[in-house]
Amino acid sequence: MNVQLEQKIAFSILFLCTLLVVVPVLIILVIIFVKGASALSLNFLFEMPTSGMTAGGIFPAILGTLYLVLGAILFAVPLGVLSAIYLVEYSRDNALSRIVKLAIVNLAGVPSVVYGLFGLGIFVLFLGFGASILSGSLTLGIMILPVIITSSREALESVPQSFRIVSLSLGASKWQTIRHSVLPHALPGILTGTILGLGRAAGETAPILFTVAAFYLPKLPQSVFDQTMALPYHLYVISTQVPGIPENVRYGTALVLLMLVLILNLAAIILRYQFRKRKKW
Repeated sequence: MNVQLEQKIAFSILFLCTLLVVVPVLIILVIIFVKGASALSLNFLFEMPTSGMTAGGIFPAILGTLYLVLGAILFAVPLGVLSAIYLVEYSRDNALSRIVKLAIVNLAGVPSVVYGLFGLGIFVLFLGFGASILSGSLTLGIMILPVIITSSREALESVPQSFRIVSLSLGASKWQTIRHSVLPHALPGILTGTILGLGRAAGETAPILFTVAAFYLPKLPQSVFDQTMALPYHLYVISTQVPGIPENVRYGTALVLLMLVLILNLAAIILRYQFRKRKKW
């Protein structure tokens, strides 16, 4: 068997594997769009739900999802980046640091329902925040923290060591070197982890089920200690708990959630692209 034939066979197998992954996802997206597009309107997007959520819009759920995602990112990104800086730039390479890094990677695979129970025990009950936006945001932040730490650590490690050596040789301090010579070049990788965290935080149901999500609220939340509706939980409720919901409303809600995640990811991708253009290596 010659080399060209082997390459064609390998390419065909890889292409088939790609189709097996991509085609089902595309089919699901097409079904959601076809069945849900008819429900989309300004009233559906910007009105309060009425008649036991069988009529009206989903504005409180959209707003609540944005609150939760924003709170999770504000908590997780600074803490995750600072943790990654410590692990890469300051900690010694010993057994303890390797165990911590392994534990962080393993935490990324913990089921979301476990994080929900953790948030219920710590934030809702022990700290007394109750079922609130604050409890939900902190729970989601802890859930996406391992992903952000891992991606930030890899981004920092990808910056050439020569950047640090030159900066230090010119008299800069350790922190000045990190701030001006390392972090700017690691930002695209850090934003990649943020994008992954955004998608997971916006689409999870179990953590907010225990810590913040409400079945129905007649008014919008007034503070971080109020409960809120959220799109993932709202979709679960109208699909399983409320009879008589039109099919296009259920699919329309799913379509709005997908569009919201897409818009958030697109904004982060554009920001990452702007930072990548500044790279000189």
